[in-house]
Amino acid sequence: MKNLLFFLLITSAVFAQEKHRPQLHFTPPSMWMNDPNGMFYASGTYHLYYQYHPESTVWGPMHWGHATSKDLMRWEHQPVALYPDSLGLIFSGSAVIDHQNTSGFGKNGIPPVVAIYTSHNLEWEKAGRIDRENQSIAYSLDGGQTFTKFAGNPVIKNPGIADFRDPNVSWYAPGKKWIMALATQDREAFYSSPDLKNWTKESEFGAKMGAHGGVWECPDMFPMQVGGKTKWVLIVNINPGAPNGGSGAQYFVGDFDGHQFTPQDEETRWIDYGRDNYAGVTFHETGDKRIFMGWMSNWDYATVVPTESWRSANTLPRDLKLVALDGKYVVASTPIEAVSNYVKSKQTIKSNNTIKTASALQRLTGKLPVQDFSITLSNSKGEQVIIGFEASTNRYFVDRDASGDMKFSNKFAGKAYAPRLSKSNTIDFTLITDVASAEFFADGGLSVLTTIYFPSETFKNLKITSAKGLPFLLEELKPSM
Repeated sequence: MKNLLFFLLITSAVFAQEKHRPQLHFTPPSMWMNDPNGMFYASGTYHLYYQYHPESTVWGPMHWGHATSKDLMRWEHQPVALYPDSLGLIFSGSAVIDHQNTSGFGKNGIPPVVAIYTSHNLEWEKAGRIDRENQSIAYSLDGGQTFTKFAGNPVIKNPGIADFRDPNVSWYAPGKKWIMALATQDREAFYSSPDLKNWTKESEFGAKMGAHGGVWECPDMFPMQVGGKTKWVLIVNINPGAPNGGSGAQYFVGDFDGHQFTPQDEETRWIDYGRDNYAGVTFHETGDKRIFMGWMSNWDYATVVPTESWRSANTLPRDLKLVALDGKYVVASTPIEAVSNYVKSKQTIKSNNTIKTASALQRLTGKLPVQDFSITLSNSKGEQVIIGFEASTNRYFVDRDASGDMKFSNKFAGKAYAPRLSKSNTIDFTLITDVASAEFFADGGLSVLTTIYFPSETFKNLKITSAKGLPFLLEELKPSM
């Protein structure tokens, strides 16, 4: 509670003065944050829960922090929603609105919000027990502000494996049942339930599919409409094993019949090729939209980045859509439209000129022929981040080799690549920069790169280098805090 009182005293003006504190992205008021959890929309409000350690700026006993927003951009911090208990720490999970009161937790016509999460018994882990992770539930009758834990927890007991976590639950209308995707070591397990309390294992997926450089974590499975068809997307976060090192989010597109997920092919695809988008999942109850948000960091260095009173931010929320490409379906992601509500000023700039801007908060958009180009963000100290495209290899890249402070980890510097998937003869892109991050979306979001950085002085110089003096739109953004 003392930390909560401290949080309430922190103002946006104080946040704005903190070195490296993002001004557009969600960050915890203070201390440690990782995976986004339990995200849903109800009564005009988006709810974001997140893995939170309120006593330190490094990972520790996990709680569910909580924040709310009307537009997914400006967030209000709420009291901690879930605390550790005798069953263990509160690891990642999801939250659903039980509209039909299948659980029986609802009262007086109020449908309960039910959180489904992993109870991680730290004492059992220290004792060497592999059955340390089990699935539990809690319910809320005040819209997700406060929760009561189910007396019958855990609702799914560990079958005898070390990694058994991150339940993501949704209602499967054709079968009139709840479906859970659960990370189980090197695969996903699917469970079903009529009431969120009693669960039956349905199937497994992925033991010999996709990337397996590390443990599978934080799944999300949901239907999407494309070309008059319903296809299912299964997001599987993995650490390590991402294409540019460390943590990343792969996905599969296929079909789901209420029992088994069947992929369209065996190809490994990635939501984001950048170093800094992990544990991403989508919001529930958003109608036809699927809105994705990830943890903007990487386990290679997350606990040692040079921020002082807090650690970690989330990516900007992103709209997901399915796109047909070469006879298969792929996921494209773009920043939500609400970013446009934070535009402060606009100007058209030409390539091959250095622009000195007034702010690090910018959105740059452009369209050009398929050719080499680069966007350089820099400061007066000679520090820089370069984002661009290499025509010879047909790849986009982000280079943060000279981005500023990197001494905290020998895994931080380097160049990250993303293949160009589009076959169009023109490239369109959107680049959104904050105080300490850049999110690059190319070809309508088919190729995405997210990166963080820690310059000694904010990047306020921008230069686009290309073969011709092409026009681009540069928009200054105002803080969302």
